Amino acid sequence: MPVMIRVLLVDDDPLVRSGLRLMLSGAPDVEVVAEATDGAEVAALVAEHSPDIVLMDIRMPGMDGLTATEALRARPSPSSPRISTQRMSHPPEVLVLTTFNTDEHVLRALRAGAAGFVLKDTPPQEIVAAVRKVVAGEPVLSPAVTQQLIAQVSEGMGGRETRAERARAQLALLGDREREVAVAVGQGKTNAEIAAVLYMSVPTVKTHVSRILAKLDLNNRVQIALMVYDAGAAL
Repeated sequence: MPVMIRVLLVDDDPLVRSGLRLMLSGAPDVEVVAEATDGAEVAALVAEHSPDIVLMDIRMPGMDGLTATEALRARPSPSSPRISTQRMSHPPEVLVLTTFNTDEHVLRALRAGAAGFVLKDTPPQEIVAAVRKVVAGEPVLSPAVTQQLIAQVSEGMGGRETRAERARAQLALLGDREREVAVAVGQGKTNAEIAAVLYMSVPTVKTHVSRILAKLDLNNRVQIALMVYDAGAAL
């Protein structure tokens, strides 16, 4: 019997929620445990149902998905996968639902700790796959989309120099090998690709990634990639 992935749906459109519930319920290892129509409902539902992942819409009346994501991911979180016998001790991952892959709000959500984003018109099987990947600790952003999103959106946001200084200071806290791994993550490489390029085993890469997350107080690989981009280390 597979370990069930517990999902909280957050979207103000009942048709979208209904479609997502139907889609996810067809997977043998996914269970929709609750639904919310407003970001303000998320904290209470997370406390009550302990989901592994929140599918979060961005634009909602009341509290939007960005604010809800920032509040949720502000809590301390280990870098291990979300499925755990101690669900209550870990905040769930957040997978953002959006209409446009260049939406500037997506970058804010990623900086807040969301593990990735999916477009609302994504094929059902790909949304299910995205949920599984996020819960397994993998960001749902292809290298091409990551670079496109960051390059197109980050340029238009304020505080670029401040972010660059902060990112360089963060990289300086890492050891040489950790920094090499961080840069490779920023380039969109998988653990296997990083292992091949840096001549280390995949478990060693995973260990370095976990240490980077812990040292820099980051939530996931997406935030490592954003930090590397801000520092200019991957360019």
